[in-house]
Amino acid sequence: MPPPGDFGAAPEAMPTGCEQTFTPPACRPAQKRGYFAPQPGSKTMTKVAVIEDDIPTSNQLKDWILAARPDVVVDQWFNRDDAEAAIAREDYALVTLDIELGRERHAGVAVINAINKAGRGTPVLVVSAMPAAIYRSIMKALDAWDYLQKTSFEEADFIETFLEILRASRDRVAPKIEAVAKDELALDPLRQSTPLWRGQRVNLPLTAQRILATLYQRRGEVVSYDDLFAVVKSGRNRDNIRKHISTIREAFRELDDSFDRIENVPMRGFRWSDQTR
Repeated sequence: MPPPGDFGAAPEAMPTGCEQTFTPPACRPAQKRGYFAPQPGSKTMTKVAVIEDDIPTSNQLKDWILAARPDVVVDQWFNRDDAEAAIAREDYALVTLDIELGRERHAGVAVINAINKAGRGTPVLVVSAMPAAIYRSIMKALDAWDYLQKTSFEEADFIETFLEILRASRDRVAPKIEAVAKDELALDPLRQSTPLWRGQRVNLPLTAQRILATLYQRRGEVVSYDDLFAVVKSGRNRDNIRKHISTIREAFRELDDSFDRIENVPMRGFRWSDQTR
């Protein structure tokens, strides 16, 4: 797949039979790029995986991650088989992956299924050239945390999304669910991937989850457009907020045709109502 930007340098040769990780000196010495490499036995070591068949793109994403978090260990995988094997043996804090790997057009879908089957709750950030509008329904079904379309984002967008997901997933081993009632909305403040509506998972992109959380935390109150602008990374305009609200409503109505808890308050914003109309 084409890289999200101009990477300049030609791809490095991959040593035969060598696992493509950041730490092992036989593969890619940390000193080569001037980063601090955590000791493999460290209990605080955080590992993430970059699953991308295009080597320049993979290296660019890895460099961006290490620029933001030099303490993180980045494993790079370039095909489905190696990625699935790594998922089975490693407990990654986050996985970023492309949907197309080599000649397998939907290899990334299989990898996400393997992640879900492992049952660790590993968050997935999809970085793909497929148009976001087309991929949205697939992303919901696969429970990916967020989606970035190649060529349409910059380094700052990737780092902000990556760090936000990493922070949200950090304490996923001890989820604390806040619910207003047994049959209503349940939000997990530590795992943004699992809002529940009447016991069923609501599949939403990360930005829509933030908007939903803001509305629900202030339920009964009108949340202004300005307040909602504060929780989106880009597109801080009313049309974009309305699109996110539409996405949220559609996701709930996939589970409940009668869902009507989000009220539009003309010229002001939106309100979550616990009362059905």
